[in-house]
Amino acid sequence: MEREIIKIDESLCDGCGLCVPNCHEGAIQVIDGKARLVSELLCDGLGACIGHCPQGAITIEKREAEPYNEISVISEMKDKGLKTVVAHFRHLKDHGESEYLHEGIDYLQKHREGLSFNPDDVLRELGLNVAGVSTSAGHVHNHSQHMHHGGGCPGSKEKVIKHNVENEKYEGHQPSELRHWPVQMHLINPNASYFRGADLLLAADCVAFSKGDFHSRHLRGKALAIACPKLDRNTEIYVEKIKTLVESARVNTITVMMMEVPCCGGLLQMVKEALSKTTVKVPVKKIIVSIEGTILQEEWI
Repeated sequence: MEREIIKIDESLCDGCGLCVPNCHEGAIQVIDGKARLVSELLCDGLGACIGHCPQGAITIEKREAEPYNEISVISEMKDKGLKTVVAHFRHLKDHGESEYLHEGIDYLQKHREGLSFNPDDVLRELGLNVAGVSTSAGHVHNHSQHMHHGGGCPGSKEKVIKHNVENEKYEGHQPSELRHWPVQMHLINPNASYFRGADLLLAADCVAFSKGDFHSRHLRGKALAIACPKLDRNTEIYVEKIKTLVESARVNTITVMMMEVPCCGGLLQMVKEALSKTTVKVPVKKIIVSIEGTILQEEWI
């Protein structure tokens, strides 16, 4: 599959840092006097940072890319030194990507003899207990506070949301069934771990406001993405993200919930266009909701 991602020419970069606050994913940081992409996983390729680089050091390249592989990323990044590796791991940690974080730490521990720094120093910088990290247990123990780093927008910071939901009927307060953050299509990262193998609910922005039982009946157990095909801009990126969700995340099913208004049909068209660009087959359900909140149509297509 093809993917757009930024490329930084360090020979042109003067480390001014103007690109940092304009990367909403917080994937760019200035380290050792140079802007560096510390999280290829979270670079959405929109290029919001480009117009803020006075030296023209940032460009976008389109390349064939395999699904995100932490081992490949850290094997190349390790040569940039301790600070860059720490920034990369901190970004994974802050965005809840514990699986990738473990893979990267495991790699450093196994290849420590060829490194210019001590992997234990990386763990200390992250606030991880060196003695409590097991490279075979499949997890890391984090005893530090959960902080956001990198200068990105806090509203786009990824988060896994856990609820203590009991099997009972609720009167008054209805518990949320949202399992992660963010959910807006421009902000989601299709490579995030919570999308892998998930049942995806792609809903028009207005659906949840019209459908009183949206959480309990439709969102429960699903990963969510929302969009407005009429008002959103640059929706071509949505098609590529859906394609990535199908090819890389291998979502199990896609449910498209739309309002009865004609413009909402664009949401389903995006899914169809994305599927037309891949050979991977995914079951798709179409649900049309009336303005009053009733289901007008529900079918697998």
